[in-house]
Amino acid sequence: MKYQTIEEIYQANEKIRANLKSTIENLSEEQATALPDGEKWSVAKIVEHLSMVEHGMTQIAAKLLRGAQQRGVKGNGEARISDEFLRQVAGVADKKVEAPEMVVPTGAAKLSESIEKLNANRKELNDLRPLFESVGCEGFTFPHPAFGQLNANEWLALLGGHEARHTAQIKRILEKM
Repeated sequence: MKYQTIEEIYQANEKIRANLKSTIENLSEEQATALPDGEKWSVAKIVEHLSMVEHGMTQIAAKLLRGAQQRGVKGNGEARISDEFLRQVAGVADKKVEAPEMVVPTGAAKLSESIEKLNANRKELNDLRPLFESVGCEGFTFPHPAFGQLNANEWLALLGGHEARHTAQIKRILEKM
């Protein structure tokens, strides 16, 4: 997850999204809502969760970037990701993490609805790309419940890592069916 540029993060996130889509694109509603033994969330709930988290992360990044832009902080397309962030993310790679209450899925959304929300979220994230590339993010942070203060670049990288983690979880669930 060590990126040198914003371009690299966006490319990685698109590959991760393509992997998620290919994993869930042909699932029936029955498959999407099935809950194999030992699982807490169905595939549909995981995708609902992803749509909620991506929306929140996009809003946080937008706020941070706009704040930096208003203060005239320039960037050059480099990814500003701290070693501390990388250590913290690596520390939870194989650990089970409980989602904060605000992003726990309700189960009310159909898989197709959550996919539509993911698509809308990604459009918003892509619309922010010029800001990510032209605005510096140093000194502008927002707290993550597990990782502490993160800048916009770290939120962008975390978004992809979070989605990759849940895509792997979905694949494990589908293998149980």
